[in-house]
Amino acid sequence: MFDFSHYYPYAELVSFLKNLASSYPNLISLTSIGKSYENRDIWLTTLTNQATGPYLEKPAYWIDANTHAGEVTGSAVALYTIAHLLRQYGHNSQITRLLDHYTVYILPRLAVDGAEKYLTTPYMLRSSIRPYPHTDEKPGLYPEDINGDGLILQMRQKDTCGAWKISEQDPRIMVRREPEEFEGTFYTLLTEGLIRDYDGYNFTTAPTLEGLDFNRNYPVYWVPEGEQQGAGDFPFSEPETRAEAEFWANNTNINGFVTYHTYSAVMLRPYSTHPDEYFPVEDLEMYKYIADKGKAMTGYECVSVYHDFRYHPKEVTNGAMDDYGYDHFGWYGFTVELWDAPTQAGVKKDDYIQWFRWHPFEDELKLQRWNDENLAGKGFINWQSFDHPQLGEVEIGGWDFKNVWQNAPEKYLPDLCEKQCQFTIAHALMSPLLAISRLDLKSEGNGIYHLVLQLENQGFLPTYTSKKALERKIVRPIQVKLNLADEVSLIVGKLEQEIGHLEGRSNKVYSSLAHGLDYRCTVEWVIKGVSGQEIEIIAIAERAGTVRQKVIL
Repeated sequence: MFDFSHYYPYAELVSFLKNLASSYPNLISLTSIGKSYENRDIWLTTLTNQATGPYLEKPAYWIDANTHAGEVTGSAVALYTIAHLLRQYGHNSQITRLLDHYTVYILPRLAVDGAEKYLTTPYMLRSSIRPYPHTDEKPGLYPEDINGDGLILQMRQKDTCGAWKISEQDPRIMVRREPEEFEGTFYTLLTEGLIRDYDGYNFTTAPTLEGLDFNRNYPVYWVPEGEQQGAGDFPFSEPETRAEAEFWANNTNINGFVTYHTYSAVMLRPYSTHPDEYFPVEDLEMYKYIADKGKAMTGYECVSVYHDFRYHPKEVTNGAMDDYGYDHFGWYGFTVELWDAPTQAGVKKDDYIQWFRWHPFEDELKLQRWNDENLAGKGFINWQSFDHPQLGEVEIGGWDFKNVWQNAPEKYLPDLCEKQCQFTIAHALMSPLLAISRLDLKSEGNGIYHLVLQLENQGFLPTYTSKKALERKIVRPIQVKLNLADEVSLIVGKLEQEIGHLEGRSNKVYSSLAHGLDYRCTVEWVIKGVSGQEIEIIAIAERAGTVRQKVIL
């Protein structure tokens, strides 16, 4: 059973996966797709019913999580999804259909080194433990658990130039000092920590030693460190992201994806770098259609990163995985920012990013009430005096950021996991699915036969997935092969041919009438042979699956 009571460190995660692989050998295979910076295996699960065909011969869906070391809620959802699909196979019709006809790739933790440090120490980091962009520690204030409580919180220090003061309504809450306010006690807020190379007078915040951000390391619109922090030395410079890239290059049956992050309780879609006008019109419509289903199932609305989730109004995010997945492969996919403490507390945000820069004081009161009523007050650590070895008298306290803000408290995990899992099942089932609808063999006499094959796409999306994929020419057209016995010859037709692509049902979403049977096509041959000889027909759609059928003359 999946344990909701805590977040899994690496050894427990691997043990959980291996136990599932041992218990369900016909439904799951476990593969290491590469080694991390610290030489840990990066484990990928491939889920499909192996009795109904090889995983590469079925349309596929991709899920990954924990791209950022501290966002372990994502790995919990991914692990839950693996277990749920396996345990419900044969009991749930949708899941049974999914694993019988499709493949689901799930990579539950990309930042395996960083997540291990995050889960086993008080420290926070972005992705990798590799020192970057500098190999040496720089002067300044750096995070440290100086009072030994196992958490790195905030320090408040009395300061005549301080920008904060204690709220009169709730002494836990710090509020901004008014511009014209000079009478009273004011504070400077700092990260709990120590100061490297302190001269007793001045200091700055030290840059982090572990500054890599895997979600800035993908090739699409990548820019170097000087323009964007965390970018890496070059696209796919890190062994973790490069392992993903190599897997995608060798497994070309993927149509859609979800990459799990935290936090904000929102689904993000491309582009980060361009406005919506940059999309093919049909793709933008389809993104919105899928997103509407996601909102109905999870409660998360979907927004464009460029239009609604920018950290600075004049800057964009480059090198993100979701942009790469769509722009390079034409996959329909989302970055899902799981969990949000303010949303859970009943706070309504007008802007997902700007709220963190400024929001009404009433929102802070709602958060504290939620903490008191739902977390027994444990989410916020009350301020306590401490004699700092460098700064003297300070107070340490604040939100338990790792366990309340960055990740969902464990009591909220079951509902969160279930809703997200249901959406990914529905999203995966939108993939194209090639099938043989008819195969007719008619004898014309004198050993001559007329063979007609009708193929159809029983899936929702077209066999090329999206207009962007078609534009990139990244999906090979459907191939049809005819294998003849030695005593059979071909008179009319081709033994091997490409027949283009088939539409699905997605192009009918915004149209009341179908424009012909664009989801079906026929291929014909005239052959000559002796009665009793066998013919095999193979149709291969790179992203919609492979189908085979044999006929006897």
